[in-house]
Order: sequence, then structure tokens, then C-alpha cells
Amino acid sequence: MKLLYSIHKYDVFMFTWLINTRVHATLTKTSRYLSKSGDGQLYVLIAGILSWREGFESAIVQTILLAFLIERSVYFALKNCCKRNRPEAALINFHSIIKPSDKFSFPSGHTSAAFMMATLLSYNFPVLMVPLYCWAGLVGFSRIVLGVHFPTDILVGAVLGINMAIFSLEQIL
Repeated sequence: MKLLYSIHKYDVFMFTWLINTRVHATLTKTSRYLSKSGDGQLYVLIAGILSWREGFESAIVQTILLAFLIERSVYFALKNCCKRNRPEAALINFHSIIKPSDKFSFPSGHTSAAFMMATLLSYNFPVLMVPLYCWAGLVGFSRIVLGVHFPTDILVGAVLGINMAIFSLEQIL
């Protein structure tokens, strides 16, 4: 329990520091767009294009479908098991910039899905690895800037997404 308290204290410190920096207002507009890019529509578009181009039975499309099926299940189980409050509910006098789609913050689903797609697409298109992982990292960072996640929500979301992608690749390939 002491470890969890220490982690939470660190999270609150890092979160508060970022929210109170001078550049926060500048980051907010860009963060809205980055966060939106992780909402899910982009993943459906990518899967649709790959299905059309490679065929629905292709390994990449099957891997994406399996990865999302497993990742979303694990994500929902963790979120409803841990029930960690979002910053707005956990911190006095703090209001997030956007309204989150659910009540709990751990882990970050946007970050998990972004890192999962970055990993899957990087495996199939290695030349895109650096921009994909940069984008995934920025999606996670944007969720902190917008006030809906603590840093460890993002960290665990990234680890979850990468691991679900690797597991799915091992199952299909």
C-alpha cells in the first residue's frame, strides 16, 4: 500500500507540475487534435484500407483485429478492477479541459490503442517506426495535458498496448 501511495504522490507531483507550466496553454490546442487522433476512427480507417488493399484474410488485418479484441478486453477489466479516479475527481479545485468518456483513468485506453497500432504497423512497415511511436507517445502526453490522466496511466497504457500487439503478432504469424 505504501508503494501505491508513493506512486500516486509522484503522479500528482508530475501532473501538477505540467498543468502549471507556462507552455500548458500553448499545448492545449495541439493536444486536443492529438487526443482525437487516438479516439478510434483512425484505427477503423487503417484496418479498412489494409483490408481493401491486402484482403480481409491477410495477416496484418487479422493481427489488428485480434489485438483489439484482446487489448480492449484487458483494458476494460483493468479499468473496472482498479477504479482509479481521474485527476478531476482526485484533485481539489482541478477541472480537466475535456470531458472523458468514462469515470476511471487507469490505464489510458487512448495510449494503449495508439502504442498497439504503432507496434503492429511498425512490424509491417518498419520505415514508419519512429514517426508511429512518436505519434503514440504524443497521444499519451496529450491525455495528461488535457487533464484526464496521470503519468502512470499513460505508462501502463503504453506497456499494455505494446504487449498486446506482440502477443497478437505471435499468435497470427
